[in-house]
Amino acid sequence: MQNDIASDVVDALPMWRVSLPNRPLTGLTVLVVEDSRFASEAVRLLCLRSGARIRRADCLRSAARHLQTYRPAVVIVDLGLPDGNGADLIRQIAGTEPRVQVLLGISGDPDLAHLAMSAGADGFLAKPIESLAMFQQTILSALPVEMRGHGLRILPDDVIQPDPSGLRDDLAHVAEILASAQDTAAVDYIAHFLAGIARSAHDPVLEAAATALQRDRDAGHALASDLARISGLVQERLSRVASL
Repeated sequence: MQNDIASDVVDALPMWRVSLPNRPLTGLTVLVVEDSRFASEAVRLLCLRSGARIRRADCLRSAARHLQTYRPAVVIVDLGLPDGNGADLIRQIAGTEPRVQVLLGISGDPDLAHLAMSAGADGFLAKPIESLAMFQQTILSALPVEMRGHGLRILPDDVIQPDPSGLRDDLAHVAEILASAQDTAAVDYIAHFLAGIARSAHDPVLEAAATALQRDRDAGHALASDLARISGLVQERLSRVASL
């Protein structure tokens, strides 16, 4: 009889309550809205290690299609997307009922955290997103209390390393945009996208070049030298990644 009662209690609990301690996100579906393949691969690995399922959208339009089809438990939105501002999507999702359980913003620029939070996000992840403990805790702390599970949990100290093929794809994407960039919107996107890539790849030289491009763009300075420098750096790194 006692075993039957225990079994009934377990059956009544959500899947994530009875999951293994090192898979605290079991049963959750995560939608990551991120244009960077490298950053998306990092989130995929973190979800895999945490027990969560993952879906990806690379722009606002793709995210809208996903959200019309199914309802994820967690949505993670990059603030700089190719077809608009991720903060607008966060604001839209935050105002939709029933609301998703966890809504997070991500960016390579930690100073943009306030934009995500003011739009209605529950939390913010700064790139590089590679700490398993930080990823899990950020999501778990935003979940409703009844969905977090009970008891103490040992925090993992794992740091994930995304496959460099994602970095190669991102760099090739930048090279393609550079070849046809003709307006300030393209320059803004390059600066933001490249800064995020650089932080995720721990590349301070590339990050400095992206920051300089944005600074000169904001100041109204000529951008030819910045774009030429970035083009050279991107080609160097493409050659380096290809040799791995």
